[in-house]
Amino acid sequence: MPSAGMRQCVRNVSVYLVFLILISTLGPLQFGFHLSELNAPQDVITCKQTSVANDVASQPESNLPQCIPMTEAEFAALSSMFVLGGFLGAITAGPISTSYGRLLAMRITSVFFVLGSALETLAGTVPIMSIGRFLAGVGAGASTVIVPLYISEVAPPKERGVFGSLTQVTINSGILITQTMGYFLSRGPLWRIILGVGACIGLVQGIGLCFVPESPAWLAAHKSPAVAIRTLQRIRGKGYSIEEEIEGWGGDKGIAEEERLLNSADGDVTPTPRRQSTASTKSQKATPHVGFFQVVRDPLYQPAIIAVIGIMFAQQFCGINSIMMYSVSLLSGVLPYSSAGVTILISIVNLLTTIACAPLADKIGRKACLLLSISGMGTMSLLLAISLRMEIKVLSAISVLGFVGFFATGLGPVPFMMASELVGQEAVGATQSWCLGANYVATYIVAQFFPILNSWLNDRFGGKGWAYFGFAALAALSFLFVGWWVPETKGKKDPDEVWGRTSRLD
Repeated sequence: MPSAGMRQCVRNVSVYLVFLILISTLGPLQFGFHLSELNAPQDVITCKQTSVANDVASQPESNLPQCIPMTEAEFAALSSMFVLGGFLGAITAGPISTSYGRLLAMRITSVFFVLGSALETLAGTVPIMSIGRFLAGVGAGASTVIVPLYISEVAPPKERGVFGSLTQVTINSGILITQTMGYFLSRGPLWRIILGVGACIGLVQGIGLCFVPESPAWLAAHKSPAVAIRTLQRIRGKGYSIEEEIEGWGGDKGIAEEERLLNSADGDVTPTPRRQSTASTKSQKATPHVGFFQVVRDPLYQPAIIAVIGIMFAQQFCGINSIMMYSVSLLSGVLPYSSAGVTILISIVNLLTTIACAPLADKIGRKACLLLSISGMGTMSLLLAISLRMEIKVLSAISVLGFVGFFATGLGPVPFMMASELVGQEAVGATQSWCLGANYVATYIVAQFFPILNSWLNDRFGGKGWAYFGFAALAALSFLFVGWWVPETKGKKDPDEVWGRTSRLD
């Protein structure tokens, strides 16, 4: 028989909440989709091959060019345009979502996804495809800032770790979708179908967002606590008490009790004493927000900014996107199997491990997950470098899968939930923008320079795998940084408790 805790957890998750999560996480899904959409069909797009599977069957007719000739440097620049767009989206999304709301910001991202994907699909030249990649990147960068905030603000407090990991789950789902499509459609002009699917997903997201409400926490801080309470009650479901969650929101807490009693279907709800908010610590006026540059200058927030930037640099400089973006070319001829097929397996392992490890952040803590992930990835980087040097193919395959698996235990999902736990509501938008801005800077460095540096090192020293010695060293530095600077946020009620300081209100 289910325990009371299990029944309460199930009760917390209403059908309406599931719908909100599914629609909002289409944004991060697009991030993963566009991040790896060029991976499998790279050689077909650049006219090096007509099929990644060497399919000699007749190719379908198309009025658009079958491929777009480009050098390795041009392809790297094309890939990194997505990252540049992501950086712009990331640094602007926080202030926009803070000033005008999470919902409007998410709706804007869906427009960028549709326009960017459409341009990519119809492109006949590198510049046009680059513009499409850039626009899609803007949408992706903004989504990875806004959606984790939105999820953390609509999810039940005790399950925020699990729900927060859904950002990374959907990113991995997007990667798996595009890698699988790439395996079957990387021939002739069919690669354009892969890019066109991105526009379809963006359209579905845009329509779905017409039925999604604004974040209750944002409404409470910027507009009307009463509307925020009603919205949160609708999200939580009938008969669920939200008294604890709305503490300090202002407004009349009796509204929440009335909503709960009126909407209770089973009549077994025990009323709690009605309490009017009198001298609330929070004003019912709009809460002033801390700006993008102000958050860096304020000593109160500087430790959090350093922490989130460091975590995001660790996420990328441990080398995950060297696998996600370039695995087909990197592993071609190295493994005893099709590199495109192995890439699909990598994506499956990444997705399943992320889902399996989703409860870890709430069980062992955010910091413990990060340290486990970094140490595992560093070890796998070292093994991958050695196996590539010594041409031990089976060990190379195991190292790659282990590398991705350890990423999913911590560095994948945890960084996206940290910003909302290290600072207060007034600074979370700006902090999240710094967090994701750092992520895109690091991603751009890897996307732009990894293939060039990897080729140079291999030519300079002979053989393959030299770059992964560097990733192992960076993992060691990241481990030291997280262990020394980043605090644990699990079980802490607010940023003051996280950082061990006295509240400004005390």
